[in-house]
Amino acid sequence: MNPLVKWFHRFGSPPTFYRWAGRAQPWLRGAALLFGAVGLYFGLVVAPADYLQGESVRILYIHVPSAWMSLFIYLFVAANAFIALVWRIRISEVLSMAAAPVGAMFTAVTLATGSLWGRPTWGTYWQWDARLTSELVLLFLYVGVIALFHAIEDRRRAARAAGLLALVGVVNLPIIHYSVRWWSTLHQGESVKLFGESSMHESMLWPLLMMALATKLWFFASLASRAQLALLEADSDKSWVRDMLQPSVTQAAPA
Repeated sequence: MNPLVKWFHRFGSPPTFYRWAGRAQPWLRGAALLFGAVGLYFGLVVAPADYLQGESVRILYIHVPSAWMSLFIYLFVAANAFIALVWRIRISEVLSMAAAPVGAMFTAVTLATGSLWGRPTWGTYWQWDARLTSELVLLFLYVGVIALFHAIEDRRRAARAAGLLALVGVVNLPIIHYSVRWWSTLHQGESVKLFGESSMHESMLWPLLMMALATKLWFFASLASRAQLALLEADSDKSWVRDMLQPSVTQAAPA
């Protein structure tokens, strides 16, 4: 067996993943709160206002990390769906479906904050701009994946069907990313570049990157929690769940 696939199978054992997720959650949540607090403080208090947009630019410290996360999580959903379909690794099915509602939330936040930012910047809450429209399509894709998963009673079949839909929707990701280059849009171009020099000043860039890190840490903490609950629900009749919960039941029993 391929070493990577072997590792996935070993890590994907429900009891192993459940224990790992439980240990990781407090650290992930604590780090997310720390970086988020620092990022918001420097973004909302220390960083200067924009010379054109004024104080309204501060919404970018919520909007931009949420937009990045909406794409990152969908890619995560699709990647795990692919692993589950090809190698039949059950934990990937669980992770894919557990991540989808979190991605939908970030996409909704992106659209809401973008509308609030657009009102003072463009003079309107909504414009059928290429970037905005493709991001709205992403929200519909998330909702479709979630709805399809819950429409089928068999959880394994449901995850596979929803995973196929997620894979089809990947075509929308490059459209979102490159829309500001391919079409003439109201949405501004990229200020932060992974390769090359960013056009954003350091005083605004670092708080933004701190918020981006905080949202990723929060996502993985939320994912671990949601995956744990999904495993408990799916394996409620399995011995490992009874063994895992037995100490809690014993401690809760009256003397």
